[in-house]
Amino acid sequence: MGDDLGDDWWTQGGNSDASESEEETKREKRPREEIKTQPEKRKRNVAEKTNKAKKKKKTHVQEEAAGPPENETENKSSQPQKKRKKKKKKTITDVLAASEPKPGRPADLQDLLAQYFSDKRSVIEQEELKLQDSCFLSSNDLSHTLSSYLKQVCPKWAKIQKQHGEKSSVVLLVVCSSALRAIDLIKQLTTFKGEARVIKLFAKHIKIEEQVKLLQRGVTHVGVGTPGRISALIEKEGLSLQALRFLVLDWNWRDVKLRRMADIPEIKLDLLKLLESGVLAACRENRIKVGLF
Repeated sequence: MGDDLGDDWWTQGGNSDASESEEETKREKRPREEIKTQPEKRKRNVAEKTNKAKKKKKTHVQEEAAGPPENETENKSSQPQKKRKKKKKKTITDVLAASEPKPGRPADLQDLLAQYFSDKRSVIEQEELKLQDSCFLSSNDLSHTLSSYLKQVCPKWAKIQKQHGEKSSVVLLVVCSSALRAIDLIKQLTTFKGEARVIKLFAKHIKIEEQVKLLQRGVTHVGVGTPGRISALIEKEGLSLQALRFLVLDWNWRDVKLRRMADIPEIKLDLLKLLESGVLAACRENRIKVGLF
């Protein structure tokens, strides 16, 4: 009996020791397995999130490609579309069309001269450039034709034209903005000029050398043209200002765009150069009178 009990006790004790060691090994394995499974779970979670995000993007792209649902398109089409009106920039033509035409005055020419010479001459020189009222003829009140205006400001024209006998010079210069306007003004001179000889002084289809020869060939009383060509003739000494008594500016006439000669930059610059080339000095000496037609 004693041996049997001893054996049983030993076997029981041995079995308990073995079970305890197995449990310890299981406990040791668990954290290792848990450590291994945790990063795998994280990877799976990240992969699942990325897949979900990709699916959402695909569905969003498909919805955009398919367009809005029918209800939304119907609502948008039924609603009146408001168009934004762009504000147009006002041009010189718009401004002039809205304003009433006013006849030119000597003060307008004085202001133009003051603006042009403000940064080119000293204050004293600018004072010398100012023209007296006696330098101007009466201005057109927009009721005259060129012939009727010239008859008013040059009542002794018949006598003046007979006294003129110098070549390469004129007694009357009419300055306008274009060749077509010059031809129109020459036609208007028929009832005024009498036997006076008229010459075209513009660049269109006429060489400057031909105009110089025409002025040298005989006595010319009236010249009608553009300020650019007239200035060029004066520079080349093809046209003299010695006999000039009347300078009439086609001030009030407007072109298709409603611009006067003073509103066109290149024409305005040519006009100021013409005035600077000896006309202003002759006006101050009371040899030339200026009229605004």
